[in-house]
Amino acid sequence: MKRYGHGLVLGKFYPPHAGHHHLVRTARDRCERLTVLVCASSVESVPLAERVAWMREIHPDSLVVGAVDDIPVDLHDPDVWAAHMAVFRAAVPEQVDAVFTSEPYGEELGRRFGAEAVCVDPDRTLFPVSGTAVRKDPVGCWDHLEAPVRAALTRRVVVLGAESTGTTTMARALAEHYRNRGGVWARTRYVPEYGREFSELKLAELRDARPEAGWEDVTFHTEDFPLIALRQAELEEEAARAGSPVLFCDTDAFATTIWHERYMGTTSPAVGEIAAHGRQHLWLLTDHRGVDFEDDGLRDGEHLRPWMTARFLTQLAHTGRRTAVLSGPHEERLAAAVAAVDALLAEGWDLADPLPERR
Repeated sequence: MKRYGHGLVLGKFYPPHAGHHHLVRTARDRCERLTVLVCASSVESVPLAERVAWMREIHPDSLVVGAVDDIPVDLHDPDVWAAHMAVFRAAVPEQVDAVFTSEPYGEELGRRFGAEAVCVDPDRTLFPVSGTAVRKDPVGCWDHLEAPVRAALTRRVVVLGAESTGTTTMARALAEHYRNRGGVWARTRYVPEYGREFSELKLAELRDARPEAGWEDVTFHTEDFPLIALRQAELEEEAARAGSPVLFCDTDAFATTIWHERYMGTTSPAVGEIAAHGRQHLWLLTDHRGVDFEDDGLRDGEHLRPWMTARFLTQLAHTGRRTAVLSGPHEERLAAAVAAVDALLAEGWDLADPLPERR
């Protein structure tokens, strides 16, 4: 099989899928070095920088560069071709020996680069997927997506609330409900509350020095909360990469801002900054009313539950977060939660169409 010095793969990668990755890996195997050019137009929903980052992570042995290309698509207009080539050449000024594509325009693209055109799986028999199909139905194409793309598309649902209001029970129940739907949903994940693990470690460390110590002896510090929020976000990202199109999180960085107020009496700009970069879509607030307080050895805030519920509600509204309040017995709460999640999923992903091709 013929080998080449410098190969090129270009495309929108909007978003990248298994067919794209097969093309890139095939080209990389046949070239001494490979450049992947990601071209994005300003009308598209996924930023160029994000697509470049995805492709760099998935293909670390290739050079991935990006370019904004807002020129209309017309494969029959030589002036349009020339305008596109100006964009391509600006991004990839080096000599190209081979252009790898799965598209009908591959021959002309190769000619204009002065390179050999190599066609890879043009009928998409190995990976029957396209960017159009992914944009239309991400769920149906989920198995054709790599981890960073799944993480970006996953609908993230946060369950939050005051102490002993059933957040953990609800998050686990929701994950189980969607897993039971089977298919791609069987991989639905639940992210536990890292703050609880952090608290358990604090108490254990204190008891190493003072075996008689109890929860009332544990002291929190402002610098603890950014650590909790960052680790919570890391766990969420790991789960989103491996799970189904929906992810359930027992708290998040936003909730940690309220827990900082509860323990420290003030807001935390550091935690607020972490929360501002979150990628969650829906917050389910568990009402304290109708739920008995259970002291499990790490709780002492029964008297603060009304304040915390009110504070969550105020800040959720103030920050414009999509919220549903869960009240009543567990069965009613679960039904309301499922209805809210199903409504979110039914809205789809609303990925804008790329520039149309002139015919």
